[in-house]
Amino acid sequence: MIPGFPQAMPVQGLIGGLMIGLSAAIMLLGLGRIAGISGLAARAIGLAEGGPPRVIAWTFMAGLPLGAFIVARFQPVTTLFPASVMTLLIGGLIVGFGTRLGSGCTSGHGVCGLSRLSPRSMLATALFMASGFATVAGLRVAGLL
Repeated sequence: MIPGFPQAMPVQGLIGGLMIGLSAAIMLLGLGRIAGISGLAARAIGLAEGGPPRVIAWTFMAGLPLGAFIVARFQPVTTLFPASVMTLLIGGLIVGFGTRLGSGCTSGHGVCGLSRLSPRSMLATALFMASGFATVAGLRVAGLL
């Protein structure tokens, strides 16, 4: 247990981070493509031209919930607040807007862009982190966390 973070799961976080890094490396070394989830999602549903073949994009996208399902079967995941369908839809739309605005998402900028020392990705990741800190602080002030 990490002091101040009773819900933290550092070993699981480390394993998840290693798996994300491994999948990004496989995508980059195998196909020469960045494993940005927003770009792969856009490619999968036909919103983006170019990029990896659609079957690769669909396979990668299908692996995300499948991996979460497999992990949840072995170890239940605890959340601090219940996620309703409406909350998930609104959150997904906001994330989608943000990824289009920032020309990428946390996986593309944070995992792949930082490893390539991309200045644009460094700025984007700093803004993602600052937004996350501000959101958590705001939710705590509002008494929602």
